[in-house]
Amino acid sequence: MNNVELLAALKEKGAVIDVVMKEDLAIIESPLLAEIIHHAIFQGGKRIRPLLTLLAAGLIGTPPADTARLAIAFEYLHAASLLHDDVIDHAILRRGAETANTIWGMEPVILAGDYLHAHAMALASEVGGPAAMALIGRATAAMVESEFLQLRNAHEILTSEENYFQVLRGKTAALIAAACEAGIAHNQGTAEQRLALRTYGTNLGLAFQIVDDLLDYLGDPAKTGKAVGNDFQEGKMTLPLIKTLALADARDQEVLTGLLKATQQERSRELALVHGLITRYEGFSLARAQAEALLGEALAGLAIFAEAPAKQPLTGLAHYVLSRDK
Repeated sequence: MNNVELLAALKEKGAVIDVVMKEDLAIIESPLLAEIIHHAIFQGGKRIRPLLTLLAAGLIGTPPADTARLAIAFEYLHAASLLHDDVIDHAILRRGAETANTIWGMEPVILAGDYLHAHAMALASEVGGPAAMALIGRATAAMVESEFLQLRNAHEILTSEENYFQVLRGKTAALIAAACEAGIAHNQGTAEQRLALRTYGTNLGLAFQIVDDLLDYLGDPAKTGKAVGNDFQEGKMTLPLIKTLALADARDQEVLTGLLKATQQERSRELALVHGLITRYEGFSLARAQAEALLGEALAGLAIFAEAPAKQPLTGLAHYVLSRDK
């Protein structure tokens, strides 16, 4: 299955997820709440988390009829986290459109995020029972704690690779892993099968973010929607830079740390220099190699499953993560 076929298949399944969400959200009585949530959820996105729940459930037979209702809980949690992130960051744009907090202000948007979180928990309890509730509870706790870790790291100019991955596991990987494990658990998967999907989801999430880090420096802005070097301009320590600093000689370390302490305008002027240093110390290739290793471990876990219609897109997703250009 090539990327074109994979994305077409996922888009078709994603349309089904959208229908389920629209039916589910029809219960909202407040017009303002409904408007904010519609803006947050139906403004784009590939529905990767709920799709992973459906695919994971399908690894061991036909998923239960209500799996899609469990799956949408993970899209709600993802949307809630984005609403809250945009408020915290005072973000103006997301996916090329105005953020909800820009349109409606902070208070109603925070409340809308709270509603989505509460509704996701209710769905998990109703459809998935204690197992799904536990998974969502742990993932949510990890996401919140990662925000606090990120706040702590923001006061430090240099971030270690260990701290980078600690934040990433909570901020990105925890929810993806929970979405995968919830699917297999909902179809009465064994402890071994649940662990395999947890590993797959965790490593998929970590690798996805590493590729994001690489695209920030190496991607085409017309495809990524971000200016080249945007993370560095904002003073963010991502994996290519972290690996470069660990290998650079004292003089080059001093240049890079000096720029991290400088103004955003100064960092913008020296992007070519920084790009050259990361290339010289193989920061890009080392980061990519780590993403490849993570995805190899993710796919190795799927070996315990017999061939099934759901296995091919799960394998394809791992390869897509490495080859994507946006």
